[in-house]
Amino acid sequence: MAQTRYHYPATSVDVVIFTLRADDLQVLLVRRKHAPFEGRWAIPGGFVEADESLEAAARRELKEETGVRDVYLEQLYTFGDPKRDPRGRVVTVAYLALVSAPLAVQAGDDASDARWWSVYKLPSLAFDHAKILQYALQRLRYKLEYTAAGFQLLPPSFTLTEIQKAYEIVLGEPLDKRNFRRRIAEADILEETGASTLSRGRPAKLYRFRDDAVAEVKTRRLFP
Repeated sequence: MAQTRYHYPATSVDVVIFTLRADDLQVLLVRRKHAPFEGRWAIPGGFVEADESLEAAARRELKEETGVRDVYLEQLYTFGDPKRDPRGRVVTVAYLALVSAPLAVQAGDDASDARWWSVYKLPSLAFDHAKILQYALQRLRYKLEYTAAGFQLLPPSFTLTEIQKAYEIVLGEPLDKRNFRRRIAEADILEETGASTLSRGRPAKLYRFRDDAVAEVKTRRLFP
């Protein structure tokens, strides 16, 4: 076989999982058990085996390190800086997942701990994971502004106040109530459930995302 001058890098996967909890946007991180970056927090992930697909590797690593399974994964971006991993040339494919409630996690494999962290108060991260996480947050904000992706962070039904609060947490800025509700109505991505909240005060209508609006991409920015 003829020799080649090309170098074949190792391939890894990393999974960024966001959720909303206690009026905060949180991400799942694991504490590394081994070098490099032993003891540092990192995005769940690892190397791709020779006989598995990228998504299969992402799901396997997520399950092995955190116990999380059966979540919707969307390929986010590929990071390939030559010096991103001190062990050698490693290209990583990042995945994004959104869940409506914090999942129970349990550290395993090469992770000594796993927990949810506020994206606005993160520990020092291993590798280039701070860069990956920042990119994932920007992509999430973009998706909220142009699509109906927010449904994945919310329960099946919610009030208009709750959805506005969720958008404010992710976008990192307050939104004018009247303008928000007008734009939501114009976007036509919600429908009434026919139910209302149970409270001593004035009941609030409950809404859900329309099934045919879940993947709909808007041609104009919705918020702010």
